[in-house]
Amino acid sequence: MFTILANRTYRHLLSAQIIALVGTGLATVALGLLAFELAGGNAGAVLGTALAIKMIAYIGIAPVVGAFADRLPRRAFLVAMDLVRAAVALSLPFVDQIWQIYVLIFVLQSASAAFTPTFQATIPDVLPDEGEYTRALSLSRLAYDMESLISPILAAALLSVISFHWLFAGTSIGFICSALFVVSVVLPRSPAKPRKGGIWAKTTRGLRIYLKTPRLKGLLALSLASAAASSMVIVNTVVIVRGGLGFGQREVALTLAAYGSGSMLAALFIPRMLDKVSDRTLMVGAAALLTAALAAMAVVTALLGTSGGYWQLLLAGWFVLGIAYSASVTPSGRLLRRSANAEDRPAAFAAQFALSHGCWLITYPLAGQIGAGVGQIAAFAVLALVAGIGTVGALLIWPSHDPELLAHSHDDLPPGHEHLFEDHAQGKSASHAFVIDDIHPNWPRMV
Repeated sequence: MFTILANRTYRHLLSAQIIALVGTGLATVALGLLAFELAGGNAGAVLGTALAIKMIAYIGIAPVVGAFADRLPRRAFLVAMDLVRAAVALSLPFVDQIWQIYVLIFVLQSASAAFTPTFQATIPDVLPDEGEYTRALSLSRLAYDMESLISPILAAALLSVISFHWLFAGTSIGFICSALFVVSVVLPRSPAKPRKGGIWAKTTRGLRIYLKTPRLKGLLALSLASAAASSMVIVNTVVIVRGGLGFGQREVALTLAAYGSGSMLAALFIPRMLDKVSDRTLMVGAAALLTAALAAMAVVTALLGTSGGYWQLLLAGWFVLGIAYSASVTPSGRLLRRSANAEDRPAAFAAQFALSHGCWLITYPLAGQIGAGVGQIAAFAVLALVAGIGTVGALLIWPSHDPELLAHSHDDLPPGHEHLFEDHAQGKSASHAFVIDDIHPNWPRMV
């Protein structure tokens, strides 16, 4: 897996991602403390609103940026978004009103919504070989999991010697270092093929490609299943461990670490697994495991409550959920890469970014409100049901036979059209690698 680090461009981009993630993790801790300083007992409401603003920014901004990302110089754009995030992080310690937090969070998350899909769409051009790209996806998953483990530990260490306000400075430094790593390499230029249509057509292009491609519609269903599981972990771990079991912060960290460890372990083996099974088999199987694990935890919670060895079973359940979550989401970049032309990849990645966060916008409130209002047994059961719906939906929407080369005809094109000459062997061949684009506006009917 680590042989791809010999590629200098990818190595620098991965370093930029890791440093920015650690900085974001520090900001998450500092933001919670800032909210408590300004709002006291209402800090939870402030953070909940900030999380909703984050999701709104992700859903609203990413498709707009994806529409025009192919026209922008990638390196300059990524560096600019890093610098915007650095400036916002430096501003946060100076706020003294709740509304100022909301405004700055919207700007920060809008920059992230612009940066992340563009960054993700760049990696397939840096690593055009599918095997290398698969390993890059696993390393990216490892980076996210390492951030979830390292950032809280680093924040705790820093808070023992400095005020939490200085954590925002660490966040800013992380984004600046990320920008320096990006500016240190030459990135492949975006294809400059002109597109038809106005602003609305360009903004919705990624969504239209996404929702007309069966495997990507299946990916959306799987995103709902993975969001259900991750929301249960993110929202209710502290409630179960501290409120239900009566344990302290250390046990909360260890429980989250069990989930992160499972995800990291799976990421290490995913490239080898994809050499033997299809993306669909691995991802749908992982979603089924998510569903089963959530349902099993509902039964265990109903039978044991918080007595006996419930915490040990919770650790095991979170570990399994981590494995299944990683396996269900890590290959998604392969599907997006396979389902769009190079010039449309930023729009396709932006569509996945927005739609997947739309799933979280549904499952976050479900996990929190049902857990608080009805109880954790109901939260496990309802989220298992949501994950099951996503899994069954993927099975139905994503065909088991999903070849890259699809036979189709072009009765709408004149005999001398360049597409027939270049991709259909002057009309003699009926198939080629099929994606939705201007010439192929609809998916061919499978016979």
